[in-house]
Amino acid sequence: MTYLKGVYWDLDGTIANTELEAHLPAFNKSFKDLDLGWYWDKKTYIDLLKINGGKNRILNYSKHLNSNLTKSEIINIHKKKQDHYLDLVENGAVRLKNGVMRLNKELKEKNVRQFIVTSSSRKQVKVLMKILFKDFNPFEFFIASEDVNLHKPNPEPYLKAISLSGIRKSNSIVFEDSIPGLRSALLAKIPTICVQSNIPVNFDSEVDLKILINSLGDEYESTKILKGPFISQGNINYDFLNRFLTNY
Repeated sequence: MTYLKGVYWDLDGTIANTELEAHLPAFNKSFKDLDLGWYWDKKTYIDLLKINGGKNRILNYSKHLNSNLTKSEIINIHKKKQDHYLDLVENGAVRLKNGVMRLNKELKEKNVRQFIVTSSSRKQVKVLMKILFKDFNPFEFFIASEDVNLHKPNPEPYLKAISLSGIRKSNSIVFEDSIPGLRSALLAKIPTICVQSNIPVNFDSEVDLKILINSLGDEYESTKILKGPFISQGNINYDFLNRFLTNY
């Protein structure tokens, strides 16, 4: 039997829903600060999420409006956005998703090592960790945007995490929620579970998923398997993950 030794967590949308809760309002606050006359509604932002990276989204949107923003202007917008994002997080705009802490603690008890692999900056990760995991931090290390040359959907972030952990891919599981993240993990050839976020995505048309779930589940809300193996115990736990690895 293949035993689970390492779990690699994406951050935004997987550990916590952050896009609509903090990133989007932070973008709009930065636009207002700079009198750009821009406003991204929910639909616009969800469309822009198909583009990886905040600066790239700003650039793409400016081109759509035939606006000739300079590189320094884009950097300035993004810096203000990051400041607003950190302020929103520190003031409680973001919470852990259902079942995350439950599974974090169970895996820790079972001596399964845990890591974060994200496209967010190190500063953003540290603030989220301080707020969301102030009493219990199960993560051994994290890979942030500054730690790699190529970001998701390139496999480099997960390949680097595997290399640093020293754990075999066959003893590892990734939790992801987005198309770029899933492509990154699957191209790295690591067994991957997709957890829905609050951003609507048509996964079937984009990636070959073995399992898609609505949440990790807890004592109040059971996991629903939207695609993949049947779950009998009500939520995603250590035993389920080991069975998933064995049959992957």
